[in-house]
Formats: sequence, C-alpha cells, structure tokens
Amino acid sequence: MTEQSVQPQQQPGSGRGPMPAPDDFSREPEKPLFALLDGLGIRVSTATHAKVFTVADSARVKTDIPGGHTKNLFMKDKKGQLVLVSAHAESQLPLNQLHKLLGTQRLSFTDAPQLWEALGVTPGSVTGFALMNDPPGKVTFVMDEALLAFDTLNFHPLRNDMTTSISRPDFLAFAEATGHTVTRIDFAKLGGI
Repeated sequence: MTEQSVQPQQQPGSGRGPMPAPDDFSREPEKPLFALLDGLGIRVSTATHAKVFTVADSARVKTDIPGGHTKNLFMKDKKGQLVLVSAHAESQLPLNQLHKLLGTQRLSFTDAPQLWEALGVTPGSVTGFALMNDPPGKVTFVMDEALLAFDTLNFHPLRNDMTTSISRPDFLAFAEATGHTVTRIDFAKLGGI
C-alpha cells in the first residue's frame, strides 16, 4: 500500500445538494469510496443485501458475512463538536459517560440534515467510511476496542443495502489517509447501559 493523503469529497457548507431519501441510492455513493480504496491499494469485498436501518435489521443479513459487524452513531455536543462512533454491533455503549473521556459536553444524536451535511450519508447508512466526506478536524472518530479485536471489519459503504468487509489494518490506514485519528475506547470497561 502506498502512503497517500486524501482530500474529503466535499467540504461541509459547500452544498452537497438536497438530502436524498434514506433508501434512495441512485447517486451510487459507494463508487467514490471504492475508487478511493482502490487508489490507496486497499482490497475489500462487498455483499449486497436487503436495506437495513437498525442493528436488529442487520442481524438478519450479516449471518453469512464473517468478521466484526458494526453499529455506527453520529452525535454532537452543545458546542457543535461532532463525534462518530464505530462499535461492535453487540457492544453496550454507555453514551452518558463517553463525553467525559472525549472532553466534550454531553452528547446527543444529530438530526438527518446535519448527518447529510457533515458526512454525506442518510440515516441508516452511518459508517466509518463516511470519514472520507469529512474535512480533518471536524469529526472526532471513536472506535470500540471490541470491534478492533476482529481481523475483518464490516461497514456499510455509504449505503445500507451493502456491507463492505475490510481488514482492520486497512481500515485504520483508510482513517489515517482521510486525516482522522482513531480514538480507541474499551466500552466494556465503562460499563454499558
């Protein structure tokens, strides 16, 4: 793999255009992602499946896909600090304690328009791969140690009717190439709620 810095697809405020419906993927959001991964020399495999909007929905389609499956949450604090969490699908996340570790105010979920503007994805398609659409420094990226214990990680490729499998080292290289530092947190030690 060659070392390469990546520019975000679009800057927030630059006008991503109107937010599509959460189940409208006619814009083919995965294509720029796959081109970026290819340019970084990162190999992935992708499975197509029914659209899933929750972790419970995804449980029905992930049985044939090995590796660590994710739940991804996008939050903000009152000062506007944005936080993307990628955790193992079965982890309990004590979100009422996370802000203390990150040095932010209490976190709450963002709304769909802010999700679209910041990460270029719609509800149900939140993913660690959306870092490619964030200018470095805008979003704090948190990964669950339980997820990082897997050799293969599974994320939606910016749409929720596909799952892309990527090796842990390659995903970490992708995050670094987009200018993001991974904050690793062991949610099990925080005592899930």
